[in-house]
Amino acid sequence: MLDLRVLGPLEAHGDSGPIHLGGQKQRALLSLLILNARRVVATERLLDELWGERPPRTAATSLQNMVSNLRKALGPERLETRPPGYRLVVDEAETDVGRFERLVAQARELSGEPRSRTLSAALSLWRGPPLADFAYEAFAQGEIRRLEEQHLGILEERIEADLECGREHELVAELEPLVQQQPFRERLRRLYMLALYRSGRQAEALQSYHDGRRSLVGELGIEPGRPLQDLFARILRHDQSLERPQEVAATRGAETDAIAAAIAAGRLVFVLGPGVNLAGATTGNRHDLPVRESLAPRLADAFGCPPEIGTELTKVAQYVAVTQGIGPLYDELHLLLDRDYEPGGVHEFLADVPALLRDGGAPPPLLVTTNYDHALERAVAAAGEQPDVVSYISLGRDRGKFLHRSAGRPTRVIHTPNAYSDLPIDDRTVILKIHGDVEHGPASEADSFVVSEDDHIGYLVETGIGGVLPVTLAARLRRSHFLFLGYGLVDWSFRVFLHRLWPDEQPAYRSWAVQPDATSLERDFWRRRGVELVELPLEEAVGRLREQLVATLEPAAVR
Repeated sequence: MLDLRVLGPLEAHGDSGPIHLGGQKQRALLSLLILNARRVVATERLLDELWGERPPRTAATSLQNMVSNLRKALGPERLETRPPGYRLVVDEAETDVGRFERLVAQARELSGEPRSRTLSAALSLWRGPPLADFAYEAFAQGEIRRLEEQHLGILEERIEADLECGREHELVAELEPLVQQQPFRERLRRLYMLALYRSGRQAEALQSYHDGRRSLVGELGIEPGRPLQDLFARILRHDQSLERPQEVAATRGAETDAIAAAIAAGRLVFVLGPGVNLAGATTGNRHDLPVRESLAPRLADAFGCPPEIGTELTKVAQYVAVTQGIGPLYDELHLLLDRDYEPGGVHEFLADVPALLRDGGAPPPLLVTTNYDHALERAVAAAGEQPDVVSYISLGRDRGKFLHRSAGRPTRVIHTPNAYSDLPIDDRTVILKIHGDVEHGPASEADSFVVSEDDHIGYLVETGIGGVLPVTLAARLRRSHFLFLGYGLVDWSFRVFLHRLWPDEQPAYRSWAVQPDATSLERDFWRRRGVELVELPLEEAVGRLREQLVATLEPAAVR
């Protein structure tokens, strides 16, 4: 196991302790390879970065010698020769940059205290200025600027999370010197103004705006951006949305009352997205439930995707499908997904809903998910239920149809959905896996994933899902409220799913989405689709729903 660090002075550690890295040029070479870990770096680029535009005649030989020395220090398998250059073979957990980026990706699916804690853990990996040994080296200047900008951006995200947790008094002291050091960074000034306002220092918050405007107009000749101007205006009118989250929490209970009532009546469909798998996660544990953000880099590593492909799962999967074929793509997805991942808090809440509804005399729930794993099925089974699973078929002669799995009965393809009556939707919980499923066991013949760009394009051009689902299931979808859990606006594939669900863009019944810290664009996204936004952390929202559901259904069970 290696531990390679560039977020500060360059360091390398192995199982036996610190690794000697040689002279400055060799250390610079290792830094370049770490920053491009798992990607091939061309020999010509290395020569240019290390020696400039006019390398000496011996530069190529010197580079080969340094590569040889690094192989001895790190292990021969760690540095591959791959045309047109070299590739450093490390896991993302073996570099501080990789660990930092993984924690940041996880934090962005969280809110409140877990988000703050995870971002703080990411920032704690920094031991000083990045690439501190190479502050005056030409090759490092671009990377130093990029990393410093990334660090400052994540620091701002952590401060936003701390504000959500009500730590404005502590943040004022932290933000004041940062704003002085970065007078033109408007996001920092907005956070400073908000911290001041929530600390009861309205006049100072307004003064900070005027100070920032004076700097921008006087030195750059520009006015503050619209977000900073809007915050100034909201502070002037004491806008309630600026108050501390705990002060407005009392008004939020009503947001979940109507949802609990719809659940208790057996008229609500739960729709689970990728964020459900991250609810409650705080570390980069490899046993965490898989999410789109974690599947993409693992596929990219496994198949050597070039960096220009990006980190979006649909693009990475498309690259693999085109260059390697569907078979290798499915084999790798099966390897990543066919594991006994532990259910999270949201899964456990949903697993308890069938018994609560049964005791209250309501029909069992319909649970829709776009995740491929089996965490939801495991949670429901652990609660003593035997759910039926209806999953989409994305490959083969039955592509576009659905598969019905039921305990104690053979698996069936639903060929004639309008006449299919074998789904006990009024008697048992049904899990609808709208983007496919991973099959348990080594055979993997029934694996099905709506995962690549082509998959989503094909998914979009097909008719609404009501035409391929069993008639009873389609009728339930048409006559239900919806609650979206763990979705955001980031992934365009989710909008494809919504179009498939509602070709007319609107649900027929009042519906909700739980999404904390929604941006104005995300609020508009949900509003245009007739979905009300509940801006609560996911775990807090399901905790409230559990309490309200128990309070609503227990009296009915007693009667």
